[in-house]
Amino acid sequence: MTAGELVPRFTARFGSAEHGQIFRAPGRVNLIGEHTDYTLGFVLPIALEMACYIAAAEASGSRITIYSADQDEEISWEVADIPNLVPASHWSDYFAGVAQQLVRAGVELTPGRFFISSEVPVGSGLSSSAALEVASALALLHGRSFDPLKLAQLCQRAEIDFVGNPCGIMDQYVSVFGEAHKALELDCRSLTHQAVDIPEGVAIYAVNSMVKHELSGSAYRDRVDECATAADAMSRVYPEIRTLRDATPAQLGQVKMPSLIARRARHVISENLRVELWMQAAARGDLARMGDLFVESHRSLQHDYEVSAPELDFLVDAAIGIEGVYGARMTGGGFGGCTVNLVRPDAAGQFQSEVAAAYKERFGIDPVIYHCIPSQGAGELD
Repeated sequence: MTAGELVPRFTARFGSAEHGQIFRAPGRVNLIGEHTDYTLGFVLPIALEMACYIAAAEASGSRITIYSADQDEEISWEVADIPNLVPASHWSDYFAGVAQQLVRAGVELTPGRFFISSEVPVGSGLSSSAALEVASALALLHGRSFDPLKLAQLCQRAEIDFVGNPCGIMDQYVSVFGEAHKALELDCRSLTHQAVDIPEGVAIYAVNSMVKHELSGSAYRDRVDECATAADAMSRVYPEIRTLRDATPAQLGQVKMPSLIARRARHVISENLRVELWMQAAARGDLARMGDLFVESHRSLQHDYEVSAPELDFLVDAAIGIEGVYGARMTGGGFGGCTVNLVRPDAAGQFQSEVAAAYKERFGIDPVIYHCIPSQGAGELD
């Protein structure tokens, strides 16, 4: 999307866009390192070209007004009421939560009009919520400087404290810090990252299952609690373990805990190791090993962590049976959403047609397939 596309839509909704600005924040796809961020482990996402855009202009009066083109709905608040807002279980909570966190951080908000349009599909596991949060923060700042890491943390707090989703930092972080043509290996404890080159000879495709099972919200909170329970059990035997990020497979084998809790821990511990192994494989251009690690990650999420879904399992199984596909796995919170696939570029057309046909035949649903090109992080458009 360009400023030339968004400005006329803003003007049609609100009138003159004079002195306005446009801000962009991308979604993300996580290559590997799933359900490890809230245990302060390692993740390896890319920022996407698909992004949330907000055209913003200051306004007279005393209100902040937002309009979502995707929802075709307008919401408005008095600026003075922002500190006391409560969640409404509504899409606008993401914007309102960010606004409230900015006030708490000492930012003086001004009346304004905000036109929101997003390319990131909701419920796909491609982090539409973080894209909206980061774009909202930039738009509310109207170009004022703000430390990038603190911005990502502020948006995470908005999702945890206001929206009520106990998320890790990955989504907001990569939306802020993403780099074109690179993945980011993020250490969720130190909140530092290193850029990782994607080898030549591979393309990244996300396949949207177009389903999202209702269990996803409660199960996510359950997994957070289960990981904390496992870490607590391990810390009694190994005091140096503060979260599962600190644990090894050998240590896990020495600690007694319920089998379900042990399986949750086994996924997180092994997944952190897979991030490092995937980076090593990428550095030497070992596409086959990168693909194998994708599949290992999916099986762990499917059986140990139990956050997959029949649709995701089918998409993975169908993909890895197609010539030119190195590997596939679910990505995101699970229970629907997307798979991410490593595909030989010259096999991309065959992959897309075959996986779509197989999924349609099995579930009667047309999946949506996205070519995922690593993109630059959030900022203002010229």
